[in-house]
Amino acid sequence: MMTTKRRKSSGGFTFAEVMGAILVLTIAVLGASAYRYHATLDTRKAELQTTAARMASMLCETWRGAEEPNTFDPVAYFGTELAIDSMDIHDGPRTPTDFEVLGTYRIVVNGVDHRTALFWRDVYSGLRALTVIVVWDWDPYNHPLGPYKYASQSFTLTTYVVN
Repeated sequence: MMTTKRRKSSGGFTFAEVMGAILVLTIAVLGASAYRYHATLDTRKAELQTTAARMASMLCETWRGAEEPNTFDPVAYFGTELAIDSMDIHDGPRTPTDFEVLGTYRIVVNGVDHRTALFWRDVYSGLRALTVIVVWDWDPYNHPLGPYKYASQSFTLTTYVVN
């Protein structure tokens, strides 16, 4: 009679275990990559928003401190310190109909094109609202939400001055 000896398991991994480990590792790497991508994208959006907020604040406060707010000209005031030039009113951000437009401007900061509009309205006798809107990622006709829809690509700031 012939007897066969049973082989003892060598303690290795089966093909299914290896494939399962590769799958888990792939999911973890893809998740980490997606997290890094979205974190970088959100950082860029935050930088653009911060730049627009600083720009709006600078324009609003400078305009507010001008001796004659009706004739304030940011190009003359910031001309040598900031890449700014005047634009046709129709090429800039759309302003509300009940406001008077002081002007629209193109400002380039860190290679990003910003369109800015300065407009005002007398709220009460002796009180004027000065508003600055800054828009970036400028493409008003091909925006996914339609013409003149800016979603998160705009920043608006209003200050008040006694006139």
